Amino acid sequence: MKIRRVDVRKKRDVRRFIDFPFQLYAQDDRWSPPLRSGVRLTLDRRRHPFYAHSDAAFFLAEQNGRTLARVAVLDNRRYNDHTGRNAAFFTYFDSLDDGDAARGVLNAAAGWAEERGRTILLGPKGFVRSDAPGLLVEGFEYEAALAMPYNYEYYPRLLEAAGFVKEVDYLSGYLTKGYELPDRLVRLVDAIKKRYGFQARALRSKRELRRWIPALQKINNEAFTHVWGYYPIDEAEAGMIARQLLTIANPRLLKIVTKGEEIAGFLFIFPDISAALRKTRGRLFPLGWITILRALKTTTRMSGNGVGLLPQHQGKGASALLYAEIAATLTSAGATHCDVAQALESNIKSLGDMNMLGVVWHKRHRVYRRTVAGPDAGER
Repeated sequence: MKIRRVDVRKKRDVRRFIDFPFQLYAQDDRWSPPLRSGVRLTLDRRRHPFYAHSDAAFFLAEQNGRTLARVAVLDNRRYNDHTGRNAAFFTYFDSLDDGDAARGVLNAAAGWAEERGRTILLGPKGFVRSDAPGLLVEGFEYEAALAMPYNYEYYPRLLEAAGFVKEVDYLSGYLTKGYELPDRLVRLVDAIKKRYGFQARALRSKRELRRWIPALQKINNEAFTHVWGYYPIDEAEAGMIARQLLTIANPRLLKIVTKGEEIAGFLFIFPDISAALRKTRGRLFPLGWITILRALKTTTRMSGNGVGLLPQHQGKGASALLYAEIAATLTSAGATHCDVAQALESNIKSLGDMNMLGVVWHKRHRVYRRTVAGPDAGER
């Protein structure tokens, strides 16, 4: 077996890195594939905004021309500067049930991080702050929501054997057609609207979404300062997130919460096109875009993974308004299922709000940690 670093200048190497999970999960209808073009962008140092402030490397484990495992390692200097930690992230971890291959790529990632003076390795955690973090550790029997991590049951064992321990956990749940909002929540929302003047408005078009992007960037930077893995994003990263939103957005599922003429928060629900992405194997061209466009219009599965509220409006009940709007939005869209993605297990307030809404918890994702020097050392 050979562990080697991917040469991102070579199309063959890039293609090999991107193709591996599509081979690994080819027969698994629970996996939610990414767009290949999006993954390819993260290997492009000239185009991805991450490389304006940070660096990354990619590794493969191979044997007899066959890929056994892969990983990417990120030196996110903006995160370290903001938090005062001395960490590298890993992401794109995929492996056969092969402890040597998994340990080989993870040790290569740790070695790369150590060369840059980093002392701990955290992940999975992606290139963009909005990327869903973590490894699936509970709920393997359920289909992954759009852009949510999915992996085989042996993955946690591979990481733990390589010296990784728990950093934080996220819980995900779902709502199904037929539930009703509790009367007390309806009364609470009505009272909040009258007292504070909050209103929820749906966006009418993607053009209108583009106009709101600067305000949404402000909320994105101010509303999530308490969230694990937070660091401020710049205009370039906000622009890339916006372009990703525009690819999969249905404006009638995107809502802005306002107080007077000022934006106070947002709620984004997306059509879940995971099945279409599996069918096209993550390709838009030559004909994949037709399948994906059809799915955007016809799917009754939704994914709710974008909720934010400015700090000055928190604690005034506006979060209840946001959660009530989830129910209203799903009803108007004719949704039969909506995944509610990744609430930090320590965020008791958010979990309580979603319990009141009727969310059924069914998945757990875990972010892991180990020292870069080896599996037996503690965090430094």
